[in-house]
Amino acid sequence: MKKIFGRPRSLRDVPTHYCSGCGHSLAHRLICEVIDELGIREDVIAVCPVGCAVIAYEYWDFDCSEAAHGRTPCVATGIKRVHPDKIVFSYQGDGDLAAIGTAEIIHTANRGENITVIFINNGVYGMTNGQMAPTTLVGQRTSTTPRGRDILRDGYPLKISELLAQLPGPRYVERVSVDTPANIVKTKAAIKKAFKNQINKKGFSLVEVLSPCPTYWGLSPKDACVRISEEMTKVFPLGVIKDT
Repeated sequence: MKKIFGRPRSLRDVPTHYCSGCGHSLAHRLICEVIDELGIREDVIAVCPVGCAVIAYEYWDFDCSEAAHGRTPCVATGIKRVHPDKIVFSYQGDGDLAAIGTAEIIHTANRGENITVIFINNGVYGMTNGQMAPTTLVGQRTSTTPRGRDILRDGYPLKISELLAQLPGPRYVERVSVDTPANIVKTKAAIKKAFKNQINKKGFSLVEVLSPCPTYWGLSPKDACVRISEEMTKVFPLGVIKDT
């Protein structure tokens, strides 16, 4: 029989540490599929974050570097400037990018650095027991907001993609999701476009991926995906935010 589906070459055949239904594993695979399809595996350098994806290098069969919490864009910038011929991308969660690394991502984007950023938004700090993140929805219960996020006390969810899109440096910003098969296909297309932009030296690209966290949302994997479509997308609407 003709084989029509298999594990991407860039994805290692190892057990996963991610919780059941976690969106990180989907994002990891999509990145690997895109890298294989573009034929850039030998030229890619990933910068891994602090967070649930801290050991992403265990799954990716290409060069990876590690960065201190929130400093991922800085490390990616340094690598790209030293090796401008390489395809450099950072992989960051909402705590890493939108809280601890707010300054880093804003200035990296504003400079228009020719790197690619994959931003995983699941609305909580997943690695450290589900605390409120900048992207936590109003009313959402977390380990640090047991009665729900309160606007007067905690402010509003931070729409990092819309914020960055206002800057002159970014060339491409899109928000996608991995809650349905159709949206997974769109997510892969967005990731591929972001990598192509870097290959074509167009500058800074960011793809925000709405991702389920069943464990700290207290939901089944199926219900977590439903929550994305019924709740998260109302605050974080899907689609291209900037493309120049």
